[in-house]
Amino acid sequence: MEKTRVLVIDDSAYNRRALAEMLEKSSGIEVVGTAPDGEQGLKKALMLKPDVITLDLEMPIMDGFTFLRLLMVKMPTPVIVISARDHDANVFKALELGAVDFLSKPTARISKELMNIENNLISKVEVLSNLSMDNVTKRMEGHVDTAPPQTDIKGEKKRKEKFEVMAIGSSTGGPPALQSLFTSLPPEFPLSIVVSQHMPPGFTGAFSNRLDRLLPFDVSEAKSGDKVVKGRILIAPGGHHMTFKKVKGGVEVEISERDGNDIYAPSVDKMFTSVAEIFEERAIGVILTGMGNDGKNGVKKIKRSKGYIIAESEETAIVYGMPREAVNAGAVDKILPLNDIGSQVCKLSDN
Repeated sequence: MEKTRVLVIDDSAYNRRALAEMLEKSSGIEVVGTAPDGEQGLKKALMLKPDVITLDLEMPIMDGFTFLRLLMVKMPTPVIVISARDHDANVFKALELGAVDFLSKPTARISKELMNIENNLISKVEVLSNLSMDNVTKRMEGHVDTAPPQTDIKGEKKRKEKFEVMAIGSSTGGPPALQSLFTSLPPEFPLSIVVSQHMPPGFTGAFSNRLDRLLPFDVSEAKSGDKVVKGRILIAPGGHHMTFKKVKGGVEVEISERDGNDIYAPSVDKMFTSVAEIFEERAIGVILTGMGNDGKNGVKKIKRSKGYIIAESEETAIVYGMPREAVNAGAVDKILPLNDIGSQVCKLSDN
């Protein structure tokens, strides 16, 4: 079996060595080169043609943003950004420029704590090694496939109960997908929106602030006691779970800590299960791009409560792991390209 070939780009010699050592603990990964800045990184990328690149953003001579712009024109390649948390806002700029995923450094300084990301880094590299960059480049260029006209299916007829909430789960490739979906919604969108996006602590606040500036909706990182209301987007804080409870006059958020057994935090399954219990048939669940199977059990709960499930299609998903698992669970009402999900939800909310 061929090994996954990785190029490591970071201005810290310690970080380059540490990242290379942890990657090569996997028998299926080979670090084919390292570089201290984007200029040397680009030369090595074009020469070595790695399967995956890890990238620091703050570097001398050529920073990570310029590197991404040039790489995506010359040789689109899966890139994992490894960024210090004090530069968290920059991560979302990098994702817009073509990076596929990111990890946070425990500290910006040289530290043995960097080794804490080892397992997560190896798993991301292994998944992204087989990634086709076609969907990434299409999204960057604004070309997203649309689905052919579809006939009504059971569940889309006039309903006794109107939908009240759209709950969205996403992971790898999720931030730009969420931004694209939200910008397709009309300002008077009639549903409340709740989101569980796999993201480390410290980044969901910056992501929420970014969306709040771009969108006509009130977007915020969720906290316990927040009301779930029309015109508001609540994003689960990284490393925590978001569930809901009924209170006098509506529904409000409950935020809880992850425990040692949790694979994902925030958990899409936990959010969907809570949505099913609170909103029942008034819930629309949406599964977007992401690796793994988080959401698979939650979509079944929403379907049992007579809610409606949409999964992003393989034609547009950066990673078709989570949508595929939802489809295979037999709980999906419609599979749609990203560009068509917003219009479908608007159609359903008008029923």
